[in-house]
Amino acid sequence: MANWAGRYFKNSKGGLVLPELAALAAVALLQLAGVPQLERLGLLLFDSYQRAAPRPYQEAPVRIVDIDDESIRRLGQWPWPRTDIADLTRRIADAGAASIAYDIVFSEPDRTSPGRIAAHLQRTGTDNAALAALRALPDNDATLATAIASAPVTLGYFLGREGSAQMVEPKAGLAIAGTSPANALQRFSSAIEPLPAFRIAAAGAGFVSLIGDHDGIVRKIPLIAAQQGRLLPSLSLDALRTAQEAGSVIVKSSNASGELGGSDAQVVSLKVGQFEVPTTPAGELWLYFTPPHPARTIPAWKILTGALSVSQMQDAFGGRIVFIGTGAAGLRDLVATPLQDRELGVMVHTQAVEQMILGQYLVRPDWAIGLERSLLLGLGLTLALLLPRLGAMRGAVLGVVAVGGMLIGSWEAFLRYHYLLDPTYPVLALLLVYIVGTGVTFYREERQRAYIHRAFDRYLSPTLVKRIVDDPSRLELGGEVREMTVLFCDIRGFSAISETMGPQQIISFLIAFLTPMCDILLARQATIDKFIGDAILAFWNAPLDDPDQHANAARGALDMVARLEQMNRVMAAQTATPWPPAVEIGIGLNAGPCCVGNMGSAQRLSYSLIGDTVNLASRLEGLTKYYQVPIVIGAALQRDLGDFATLPLDRVRVVGRGADEQVFALLGDEDVAISPAFRRIERLHGEILAAYWAQRWAEALALIEAAAPHATSFGLTHHHQMLSKRIGEFQAQPPGEGWDGVYDAADK
Repeated sequence: MANWAGRYFKNSKGGLVLPELAALAAVALLQLAGVPQLERLGLLLFDSYQRAAPRPYQEAPVRIVDIDDESIRRLGQWPWPRTDIADLTRRIADAGAASIAYDIVFSEPDRTSPGRIAAHLQRTGTDNAALAALRALPDNDATLATAIASAPVTLGYFLGREGSAQMVEPKAGLAIAGTSPANALQRFSSAIEPLPAFRIAAAGAGFVSLIGDHDGIVRKIPLIAAQQGRLLPSLSLDALRTAQEAGSVIVKSSNASGELGGSDAQVVSLKVGQFEVPTTPAGELWLYFTPPHPARTIPAWKILTGALSVSQMQDAFGGRIVFIGTGAAGLRDLVATPLQDRELGVMVHTQAVEQMILGQYLVRPDWAIGLERSLLLGLGLTLALLLPRLGAMRGAVLGVVAVGGMLIGSWEAFLRYHYLLDPTYPVLALLLVYIVGTGVTFYREERQRAYIHRAFDRYLSPTLVKRIVDDPSRLELGGEVREMTVLFCDIRGFSAISETMGPQQIISFLIAFLTPMCDILLARQATIDKFIGDAILAFWNAPLDDPDQHANAARGALDMVARLEQMNRVMAAQTATPWPPAVEIGIGLNAGPCCVGNMGSAQRLSYSLIGDTVNLASRLEGLTKYYQVPIVIGAALQRDLGDFATLPLDRVRVVGRGADEQVFALLGDEDVAISPAFRRIERLHGEILAAYWAQRWAEALALIEAAAPHATSFGLTHHHQMLSKRIGEFQAQPPGEGWDGVYDAADK
């Protein structure tokens, strides 16, 4: 049975790998599918990198003109007359700006234009001369259009996904190297553009729409987008183009070299003038933000009020790309970024151009996904294979080391090379493999515990099984000396019984006999040591203390004898299980010190006991055949069973033992001990042995004859006959004065 159990545990342990592999495969499938909620974890990790190590600000030819609260206070409420915007444009252009980009969409006519004011006053009955004078004044929008035409202005427009509108005409072409990547880009169907006069006059135009990730945070800015298949540049990209007076933007797609084909083309990079910009497959630029830097922003009022001198204007704007946006309260175009919860939209465009000029990019390399999948599969498979052998604690250490290594590697890649490597899925794989592995291990260990109980409860006491399950270290070799009670039980004449049965019948008979006997012993807190053929070896007071060990042993032995009598009556009336007539058992009980514990070899253990107490218990069981009583106990045990019905049998020197032992018959429990019948036979039997040991042979024989009517009910007839036979031999050949009354047993 031990070998079979070992194979069971071995096989079940090996099977632990399958659930971990299933968990690993599930994470791999999630990575292939792309789960936004999980990908957000990687994005949040990248955000933390930016907060820990933002892009250091470096001087770049980019500035922001902010229509802030102070500008509104000084110059009046928004929207300002287009003449003011025209003045702002001319002043910045005169200062030598390379490009002026408006993060403002001039989609409606100026309500403060003289012609529109005249139309309004005409409805109120204003004098015609006054109306004519107003109409003769220059149109504000025309003034702004003239200013735009005379400056390198890039105008912004909105793209939308609702409804449809006239197609936006880009100010410069977007040449495609390879197949058009329109399907890979952010796609829009509608647009809100500046007035036609402004569009015609402007040198450039780009969309200003900023769309955050699923959590609303802007981490990437689209440099190109698609409107019904047509590629359009962003404000930042076209501002960079107009600053260089470049004719077009070159879009390099993933099949530009012929590696891929069809409609699966994605964006690899953009070439604008002298700058080549790496992008995501969707034509986006990963934004690498700097902390706030006041020097890059100039309030609009300082320009329009002449607060800046000509030289200051040239220093501020000469040769630079100037973005104009609204930062005043109520006008703010605010977005969330990894560094700021409320950042100006114009700042996003500005920092994008800074990165393109400085060449400081965050890059998600083409090989990043391949590396992350390799880590997922490699580390996950390693942990899955090693976890059943390492166990929960060492497996956790391995997992923590692997996770820590990936996080450190991801951080170092960001810090040194500005690479974005996402450890989310590999970490999730390790975590899930560990949870599933340890969970399944726990489940199977619980099953193994249950298996131990089911398999070994039939052979060991439940307390011992529980103790082994709770503390496996007790399976180590070693023992302890304890005061114990030992029982040997054997079927009398088993050899003769087995001659009348076949092998299967013998097994059926033994099962039918041993099962109820073991039930009785286990119910009396015994530990069943082993079966020796038809014999049972059991003991009390180990592995747990049993203060009632002597009484439990005595009651168990008496119950076994009583149960066998019942079985002899019941089993004889049935034919399902072979049962010989009048099966009898002999039980030897002894108490004393024993060495008990796990004994055997390193390959195979047995919880057992050894010692003289055990040997004597075995010999006492053998004496039951000689004295023809079912239970024989030693003197040490008899002293602890003062309330039980016991009678002395003899002084015996058993085989293999030099010292003699007074042995007793256990005839009943406390109720039997106080019965009148037992009191009578106890007195008579005591007188018989006293006369026998005093060599008063005639008196002993007379007492035996007087006790005969009472001896039968307690099974002492054979014993008294044996004494009578001895007395006859002693009368014929007296033992002499040195006789000690000890009987030397010839058989075990």
